[in-house]
Amino acid sequence: MNRKELVEAILKNKELNHLTKKDADNFVNTFLDTVKKAVKKGDDVSLVGFGTFTKVKRAARTGVNPATGEKIKIKAKTLPKFRPGKAWKEMF
Repeated sequence: MNRKELVEAILKNKELNHLTKKDADNFVNTFLDTVKKAVKKGDDVSLVGFGTFTKVKRAARTGVNPATGEKIKIKAKTLPKFRPGKAWKEMF
């Protein structure tokens, strides 16, 4: 499902039939932007039953170039991470 399909799925909800497509698209954009900004700032975003978005630091490490076998240094970096919640894991 892509963003456009997500917006259309939101519009199919009978309780939200008063929303326009623009309203639903704005909601999705605002939600995603808010989560990104919070995680970038270092805050966790926890949605009970769905999951948690966090910021994690990956340490510097040594890797191997598969083409040449040469050892290379991989820099440390910070990345977003998502951990699904218990209720969501149990669905599968």
